[in-house]
Amino acid sequence: MPTGRSTTLTDPAGQAEIRTYKGQDRALRADRLGTAGLLLSVLAASAPLMVVAGVMPTIFGVMGIAGQPLLFVILGAVLALFSVGYAEMSRHVHNAGAFYAYIARGLGPTAGAGASLVALVAYSAMQVGVYGILGFEISGLFATYLDTELAWWIPALAAVALTGALGWLKIDLNAKVLGVLLLIEVLLVVVFDVAALGKPGPDGLSLHAFDPATLTGAGLGTALCFCIAAFVGFEQSPVYAEETSRPHIVVSRVMFLGVGFVALFFAFSAWALTVATGPGEVVKASAEAGPGLLFQLTESRLGATFTDVLHILFVTGMFAAMLSFHNVVSRYAFAMGREGLLPAAFGRTNAGTGAPATGSLLQTVVSVLVVLAFAFTDDTPAGDPTVPVLHLFTWMGSVGALGVTLLMATASFAVIAFFVRRGTAGAQLWRLGAAGLAGLALLAIAVYTVKDFGVLVGAAEGSALSWVLPGIIAAAAVVGLAYGFFLRSARPAVHARIGLGNEAFRLDQVAESEAESGSGSAGPVIPAPRG
Repeated sequence: MPTGRSTTLTDPAGQAEIRTYKGQDRALRADRLGTAGLLLSVLAASAPLMVVAGVMPTIFGVMGIAGQPLLFVILGAVLALFSVGYAEMSRHVHNAGAFYAYIARGLGPTAGAGASLVALVAYSAMQVGVYGILGFEISGLFATYLDTELAWWIPALAAVALTGALGWLKIDLNAKVLGVLLLIEVLLVVVFDVAALGKPGPDGLSLHAFDPATLTGAGLGTALCFCIAAFVGFEQSPVYAEETSRPHIVVSRVMFLGVGFVALFFAFSAWALTVATGPGEVVKASAEAGPGLLFQLTESRLGATFTDVLHILFVTGMFAAMLSFHNVVSRYAFAMGREGLLPAAFGRTNAGTGAPATGSLLQTVVSVLVVLAFAFTDDTPAGDPTVPVLHLFTWMGSVGALGVTLLMATASFAVIAFFVRRGTAGAQLWRLGAAGLAGLALLAIAVYTVKDFGVLVGAAEGSALSWVLPGIIAAAAVVGLAYGFFLRSARPAVHARIGLGNEAFRLDQVAESEAESGSGSAGPVIPAPRG
């Protein structure tokens, strides 16, 4: 039952527990996740099997980049630099708003308002896009094994419903579901990697794919965006800071573990693909087989049964990614509702599970509407594969990847501003240098992405898609910034709280105590200057 005010209780361990303003329905439940649970939750978003089976053959075959393994290593280094400053920021700011909270604390509340809407749109787009490829794959399984035609949007909508139901449950239960699915995925990919190295193609165990000369061609910018999308997930760990034990330690630890794992795992798996086909043939083989390349290679080395299992786990891996993104979007909506950027109803949690129920419902409704919109444009009996894969998945995934890249770049500069404003830049000089380098590199990747967006989404030359789709992110940023300016003039107290999360409620608690003792005003408190 909401109490209508903040209180401080003491748990059995003797540590203070902050009950936030208006009661526990305005707070995410603390101590739900440890290092393992958080790591599995964020890594599930990277969908290892989907990347190896879907993304890697696309980069090889469509973009002609044979040096994809080296590309993962390079991007891993860039994102490790990004994580240096981002992780340090996570020790000082614990907020489910993550990106927008960090940007607000560094660059100001108005910038944070802009970033909040970009984050909501970008992660929603990435999650909804996965429904397309999942629906297509399940439709294919029905056709292959049950000789039944099934329109792709039917399993896609079923997945929306199941994801929405799980989004209402406790995050630690979600973490267990994600963990099991992720571990099985990784194990199967490792089995293939070992089999590929044990039975290499005509060139043997060649390291040609790590030659810098292989990173050439018109498709390099597009390949960068695809690879960045494969990394998405590690940066989500601060979203769960309020639900972790020891967030000042666990969050930063998980970020570095996530970046390191994704970079090494994907570089090794991409190299295994080049070894299996031969580095000179991987581009041709990928262009001919497309997403079927992995399954062809496993069938010739590990047999039909293993390949059948791989197809099924391909689906469960995509489901894990969807659930991971769903959890992130619902927490962004919760943080925005708590701070007045969305209606207050979004800033409340489920009384039984502590999950951000209204934010979860929002993401479910958006997913249903988008899937139906693409379904209504598909007039073939069993579903045109270009609709769920080449349209829904590719378009939305590309929009989301661009948005997340821009958020990471902006957050890098926000980290620098945050510590400069605190007067501690000197002590953090090497971390701020790393953040600056990462920010510049990420901005360059974003520019390449926008420049090649038509290629990225397979649009014809001169197609409006090449500017309409990236324009979605631009529109989100403009609308968010405009709302931030409005709040600054019309509702300054709300504007001042953007990015503060529970810290604003603690200030209210102090104000109430002072008012009760007669030493202060009972009115609302505008938080002290940031930093």
